Amino acid sequence: MRLTRKRLCSIFIAVYCLFSLYAAYHVFFGRRRRTPDVPLRGLRKGVVPVRERRSREQSTLRSEEWNPWEEDEKKEQQHRLKTSLQIVNKSTKEKKLFHVQIWGKAAIGLYLWEHIFEGLLEPTDVTAQWREGNSVVGRTHYSFITGPAVVPGYFSVDVNNVVLVLNGREKAKVFYATQWLLYAQNLVQTQKLQHLAVVLLGNEHCNNEWINQFLKRNGGSVERLFIIYDSPWINDMDVFQWPLGVATYRNFPVVEVNWSMLHNERPYLCNFVGTVYENSSRQALMKILKQDGNDKLCWVSAREQWQPQETNESLKNYQDALLQSDLTLCPAGVNTECYRIYEACSYGSVPVVEDVMTAGSCGNSSVYLNAPLQLLKSMNAPFIFIKNWKELPAILEKEKTINLEEKIQRRKRLLHWYQHFKTELKMRFTNILESSFLKNNKN
Repeated sequence: MRLTRKRLCSIFIAVYCLFSLYAAYHVFFGRRRRTPDVPLRGLRKGVVPVRERRSREQSTLRSEEWNPWEEDEKKEQQHRLKTSLQIVNKSTKEKKLFHVQIWGKAAIGLYLWEHIFEGLLEPTDVTAQWREGNSVVGRTHYSFITGPAVVPGYFSVDVNNVVLVLNGREKAKVFYATQWLLYAQNLVQTQKLQHLAVVLLGNEHCNNEWINQFLKRNGGSVERLFIIYDSPWINDMDVFQWPLGVATYRNFPVVEVNWSMLHNERPYLCNFVGTVYENSSRQALMKILKQDGNDKLCWVSAREQWQPQETNESLKNYQDALLQSDLTLCPAGVNTECYRIYEACSYGSVPVVEDVMTAGSCGNSSVYLNAPLQLLKSMNAPFIFIKNWKELPAILEKEKTINLEEKIQRRKRLLHWYQHFKTELKMRFTNILESSFLKNNKN
């Protein structure tokens, strides 16, 4: 009996040990067993296989595991972010370190600011006594002031660099411009200003000797001169050519390009709206237009006397003529360059320009082979240049053969060129001022 009991106890202990080993095996090694693949046919739509769910859970658990370097990494990221912000702030400050104020005392200043710089003015009322605006180009921060209230000695000067926009076309305008230059020169001499540049609407015959004494090379304070018309002084060192632009004094607006301007059929081949002077090429133009009935194919509105001011009605008629004509005829006046050239570009109407020298001192052809209109030609203006209006009938005949799609492409090229022209001038203007004024600051 004792032997039997001993055997039973031994068997019981052996079974217990086997069971314990089996349980331990499942606890410690059971997770490593491969889960049998489930046939795809047995899966319901939208049910995720067990193995996939398990792998997702494990990856989630791993991502939530503690990272012993987490604090150091966060500190490093914060340091990098702080350094990046310091660099951005430094570069921003550097961009806005150079301040230039433009004093617009001639209508051409509005072409510079609103059309070339695409700047805004407050208030928007064009009759306001004081208007101002701001713009940033490159590292230069520009401010612009204009209006009757901008009078020498009656406004605070809190900048070091000034561009003065003046009208020197006529004797009365020259007297007024001289007062401004004397005032600005005094500010430079008393160290209230450091640098001065001038944008000048020059004389149409290029007789601008009166401003010579104010140029820095002659002992004056004007470091850079931007002058309108083909002056023989232009050397691209301290005297630069500037465009006449549109007639802002007649409230010609900034024109926004739209779909219809590009794609609509225009009912007129050409247009001419302007004054016909005696013994001028404009009289010859009128005669040629009447030949073969071309005046009926073009929008022609001629007057015998020049009108300095536009009415709302006359401005609208002129804009309609530009918008509804494929070509704009641009005969020479006192000077070859005229507002009409730029106004036609604004509406995608190709200027037909009388490319002849006018009386006076403009465009010394022995030096400048491209005179007149050197600036426009140097920038490859897509115009039609003619030497004599006798060439016009052939141009109009060719125009009749051009289909709408070709005209649309031509309008796009002209409008794109004009936008590029203005952008290029803005960058040139800024680069010239920065290279001159900042260089002199270092010296």
